[in-house]
Amino acid sequence: MSPVSLPLPSAARLDSVFHLETPEGIDLLLRPAGPLPRALALLFDLLLRGLLLALLAVVLFFFGGLGKGLITILAFVISWGYPILFEVLCQGQTPGKKLMGLCVVHDDGTPIGWPSSITRNLLRAADMLPVGYGLGLVACLLQKQFKRLGDLAAGTLVVYKPALAKNRPELPKATPLRLPFVLSADEQRAVLDFAERHKQLSSARRAELAAIVAPVLSVDEAQAEQQLHRLARGLLESA
Repeated sequence: MSPVSLPLPSAARLDSVFHLETPEGIDLLLRPAGPLPRALALLFDLLLRGLLLALLAVVLFFFGGLGKGLITILAFVISWGYPILFEVLCQGQTPGKKLMGLCVVHDDGTPIGWPSSITRNLLRAADMLPVGYGLGLVACLLQKQFKRLGDLAAGTLVVYKPALAKNRPELPKATPLRLPFVLSADEQRAVLDFAERHKQLSSARRAELAAIVAPVLSVDEAQAEQQLHRLARGLLESA
């Protein structure tokens, strides 16, 4: 399921911070990365790619003409395949982005996939016009999300790697349960809230709240609380 976007006060919007909450009740704060950290990440990736290509060139040098042909092919593959493979297989992070604490995600905060990564990286050719990422830099500076042309076309964002909400209350021990019907985002959050707050509620209050949904769960009121705990465990496992 895609994340649910929550509106922020105007002050937060001016801060260019995007607040997303997943259906599982996990909060994400997305902070778009500006041109400087992105440039430093790119510089590190270019150095790493250059070093890798240089090492391969030394080895292939001894193969004569065949080696020169292979170097040309590898130079193309590494230049274009390096960012795509890392972004898709390493949670949106090339080594340079990881060093700078950045990652690429879709506009809704979901992990980047093959089509989006291919699109944003192929359009680097346009971003580099007329020289030195000039057009890409102009595009970044004209918007709060700091998107270059490739990001605009692919629907992606380069953000500081979001951290999942920490120190969430521990859920009661229960066998995970996945119901055969779909719950809305609000309903999922309500189930998780009930399980996370079980220590803060009296046994009578827990029983009272669980009894409300017992008919929906098709269980006796005495079993409703445990059923909700099982459902909460199931939601977390499917996150």
